[in-house]
Amino acid sequence: MKFKNTLGVVIGSLIAASSFQALAQGQGAVEVEGFAKKEMFDSARDFKNNGNLFGGSIGYFLTDDVELRLGYDEVHNARSDDGRNIKGSNTALDALYHFNAPGDVVRPYVSAGFSDQSIGQNGRGGRNGSTFANLGGGAKVYFTENFYARAGVEAQYNIDQGDTEWAPSVGIGVNFGGGKKAAEPVAAAAAPEVCSDSDNDGVCDNVDKCPGTAANVTVDADGCPAVAEVVRVELDVKFDFDKSKVKEESYGDIKNLADFMKQYPATSTTVE
Repeated sequence: MKFKNTLGVVIGSLIAASSFQALAQGQGAVEVEGFAKKEMFDSARDFKNNGNLFGGSIGYFLTDDVELRLGYDEVHNARSDDGRNIKGSNTALDALYHFNAPGDVVRPYVSAGFSDQSIGQNGRGGRNGSTFANLGGGAKVYFTENFYARAGVEAQYNIDQGDTEWAPSVGIGVNFGGGKKAAEPVAAAAAPEVCSDSDNDGVCDNVDKCPGTAANVTVDADGCPAVAEVVRVELDVKFDFDKSKVKEESYGDIKNLADFMKQYPATSTTVE
């Protein structure tokens, strides 16, 4: 893939992303970025100068803070001893952890992942293929909720050759499609209904069938004076012959009657 084609894809993605109506940060967001790197090659490569890398990436936020990012870039301006232009490319898969919260202006991040590099060699034809373990960090600055600039640096450890290369980078991008689920409004607790009770009998006026009840009169559910209930209790009270003392076996029945009278002090009692 030629650089102009790569850049065209990145620019096209930025324009297309900016046309989305529902743009937001947070879990589920997609970030599309174009970036430039300065590749500081290990001295073992014996290049005359470091290279410039240009490319793009697309990332998906698995959570509000964790992003999985796939990137591609191509090497330019690196030279061999004979002045030959070194060609190369990198494909990387990294995970980024962001600090602060979605919507904050600045979101620092750390990153880790792997990349595959295919690049020309000094003094001979063909390309060298290597796998790198990447570790980096940086920060994103959001100019709006959806547009941001990024600056960072990566350390790239060549697993196949045992050397390390460095790549500071800058980028600009857009994000869309994310955002937290709006919290459902909490229904306000219904205020207890207050009714009018003009005669203070405990029954609301709108259901009181006997308004104007006198004070201290017991009423029923309709607000009318409660009808007295006649309760007849027969006690089997035993005495010794020609004695006034009640036998103990009758104490229980007498106590039950006494308890009833205490529970209902307004009760009228007739003893026959």
